[in-house]
Amino acid sequence: MTPLWTASALRAATGGTLAGEANVTGVAIDSRAVQPGDLFVALRDARDGHDFAPAALAQGAATAMVDRAVDGAPLLMVGDTLAGLAALGAAGRARSTARIVAVTGSVGKTTTKDMLRHGLQGFGAVHAAVASYNNQWGLPLTLARMPQAAEFGVLEIGMNHRGEIAPLARLAAPHAAVITQIGAAHIGHLGSLAEIAAEKADILAGLAPGGVAVLPRDSEFFSMLAARAAEAGATVLSFGEHAQADIRLLRAECGPLSSTAEIAVRGAAMALRLGAPGRHLVLNALAATGGALALGADAARFVQALAEFRPGAGRGARVALPLAGGGEALLLDESYNGQPPAMRAALAVLGTQRAARRIAVLGDMRELGEHGPALHAGLLPDVLGNADLVFCCGPLMRALSDALPGGLRGGWAETSEALAPVVRDALRDGDVVLVKGSLGTRMAAVVGALMSQGAHS
Repeated sequence: MTPLWTASALRAATGGTLAGEANVTGVAIDSRAVQPGDLFVALRDARDGHDFAPAALAQGAATAMVDRAVDGAPLLMVGDTLAGLAALGAAGRARSTARIVAVTGSVGKTTTKDMLRHGLQGFGAVHAAVASYNNQWGLPLTLARMPQAAEFGVLEIGMNHRGEIAPLARLAAPHAAVITQIGAAHIGHLGSLAEIAAEKADILAGLAPGGVAVLPRDSEFFSMLAARAAEAGATVLSFGEHAQADIRLLRAECGPLSSTAEIAVRGAAMALRLGAPGRHLVLNALAATGGALALGADAARFVQALAEFRPGAGRGARVALPLAGGGEALLLDESYNGQPPAMRAALAVLGTQRAARRIAVLGDMRELGEHGPALHAGLLPDVLGNADLVFCCGPLMRALSDALPGGLRGGWAETSEALAPVVRDALRDGDVVLVKGSLGTRMAAVVGALMSQGAHS
């Protein structure tokens, strides 16, 4: 196997010291996921990765990047492991000849990224971020893992606070940057939609010369985004329902299992089909089509390939749930993330489902600051129109729970662990249950309870 990194390349990229030779075939930050030949990077987070470096080496890691002595060898010693990973990511980007697209936005980042990864596979070798690897360690890790043979790179860039996107965008140096949508995600940290828009626009500062900005034409901030693109010397490709959008949605029909749409790409009519329901997914597909077009892919072929796309776990995956007492329910797993626009979109999908009962299990939407209580209570119209029974989780969702009519109120709990058995026991044959909330609310615990223990009827 051709090494991803040789010992000399590791030394040159990081400025670190490494005794002997070590041909690295992968990069890992979780010792449990280490494969033989990996470079294990000992990062510090809730726990210190240095404590797990010996185990990683014992599992076959070719070397471990560390900034203090640990047992085992060989070791790549650097001044700071996070900085070392960033340097390795920068070296991975610098040596790559791949066409790079980076995606940001308040919602839809990961789904748009996954659509790009899926659709671009028909045009060449694709390297893409796994999961939501979009922060100060996730982005450089993705770049450090990028094979030199990759023809396309699909990256994701996220943020929690002002000033985080620009340095990541400069590290990524994409040929195309996609902004999916401007919404209230993280408004508790940034204070206003205008500040969120300004932060998202910072992805344009990292564009490679002659780059393309793929922007939401329906956004109230489109003019500002387009001005920032002009400052960066970028060409603008817009998407949305606006009459002047380059990738325009003409008509959409979203059923319980799939979505179809008529779109126009620079005036050329095309039929879009997705094997998943939701108008928000159709808009994500428009954004992804813009990103693919910006990289030189044929739009018609890319759109056709999206017919085989399916959302992943935690992002709309559909799972059959056999019930302990007989029968079956259907799970809509949206447990990975929850912000106001995404919550409303998921509830709209629930409303399209044919079911004995449509059940919503909703967890707190985090990082909304002083806007939190009002934004949670403001979900009431969406719930009333799309759900027959609602379970709420977390202190912020208490506002929605208290506002529900008695017949819709299934229950409330402080934690997902406490709510999970209540939901499990409530399910009946023919139910469709949506589980959604911010990652920090741990709604995956509800999903796990339904999937691993079975539901009781």
